[in-house]
Amino acid sequence: MRRNIAALAARLMAEDGIADYGLAKRKAARQLGAPETEALPNNAEIEAELRAYQAIYQEDEQRERLLDMRRTAVEVMHLLEPFRPYLTGPVLDGTAGRFAEIELEAFPDSGKEVEIFLLNRGIRFEQNEPRRGGSETAECVLAFDWNDFPVRLSLYEPDAERAQKRRNGKVSERARLASVEALLASPAA
Repeated sequence: MRRNIAALAARLMAEDGIADYGLAKRKAARQLGAPETEALPNNAEIEAELRAYQAIYQEDEQRERLLDMRRTAVEVMHLLEPFRPYLTGPVLDGTAGRFAEIELEAFPDSGKEVEIFLLNRGIRFEQNEPRRGGSETAECVLAFDWNDFPVRLSLYEPDAERAQKRRNGKVSERARLASVEALLASPAA
């Protein structure tokens, strides 16, 4: 049952755009008639099923989209270089599907500084509520589109750059501009 829940959760993430592992596994358990108290799969099990699902059902689409999203991330990171941007999330880890956002983190002296920077360049954005994550919650989140891809820019205080953030129960990977460019240059990109 645990594997079935993981497989259905992965399908919900890939096809319905559910980004939250917890929500996907609870919804999958309900759809399969399993009690939510039953041993639910961990996020790593769901991620493995998500990669398998994408490889079978979305291979070409997902590969092209991921490449386009990484290229777009590089463009945006070049623009945001003064604020020390990092790429994180599914575009970095390779699981970005058709509903994924380009998730960036930056560490400016002030969030207003970034807002003014974007406004001066004619980039329209929305200010969103930060996702709650304990002491590592972003000061502010700016959402905008770039090359038809949604970008979610989380702004943290400069001191937070050295802190390791946790995401879905594990340390969140993040990459600077040079690392993302190297990722694009690698044959497996």
